Amino acid sequence: MRENKYDDPIFFQKYSRMLRSQKGLSGAGEWESLRPLLPDFSGQKVLDLGCGYGWHCRYAAEHGASVVGCDISERMLAAAREKNAHPQIEYRRIAFEEADFPAESFDIVLCSLMLHYLPSYEDFLQKTGRWLRPGGSLIFTVEHPVFTSQGPQDWCYGERGEILHFPVDHYFSEGRRDAIFLGEPVVKYHRTLETYLNGLLTAGFSLLHVAEPRPTERMLREIPDMADELRRPMMLIVSARKNPA
Repeated sequence: MRENKYDDPIFFQKYSRMLRSQKGLSGAGEWESLRPLLPDFSGQKVLDLGCGYGWHCRYAAEHGASVVGCDISERMLAAAREKNAHPQIEYRRIAFEEADFPAESFDIVLCSLMLHYLPSYEDFLQKTGRWLRPGGSLIFTVEHPVFTSQGPQDWCYGERGEILHFPVDHYFSEGRRDAIFLGEPVVKYHRTLETYLNGLLTAGFSLLHVAEPRPTERMLREIPDMADELRRPMMLIVSARKNPA
């Protein structure tokens, strides 16, 4: 089993205090942008890659799907089985790189905020394209290329600690970034927007929707400093369909 930061007890404790960990989909800033892009789950077989706490798994199951939720982290899966158990959900501990499913065995593949941890986007598209039935849906969320380009993923500050701007540098230099997340060092991988979108087209998908989530009016009212999230995109949402053979 590959190493994963989310099984580090200190890191996981910090993650468990995040709003999305405590409130689920309603606490995820991208949810209001993601929900309208999701397909009809009724009667569908769904694979959720990097399922984490299982919030998307439960949503799909409650809307009529049978779901396989996969994650590399045993701590994440333990939380998923506690918070989001459902008769139509099967949780499995497996790294994406080691996952293997029969060809054309899923109608929908979901992947939430996992892609920037994978060194190979091409492998991701090749495997998900094989697992999906023709006409099947692929929906993923990933940290926005503007957000991942610089590496540390923090603002530039003035002398008094005020936010000046968000740095964008080395945008076209794809590859590994040594980032800081929840005060801990984390390895992520940067790709350009061109790579994400054209990669889908080359791999035999049709692009359906692209979204750059921004804070809702409710979040702007209720969460301190949320207005700063309007200054740069943090996430990217893409939905696509596997072309018929």
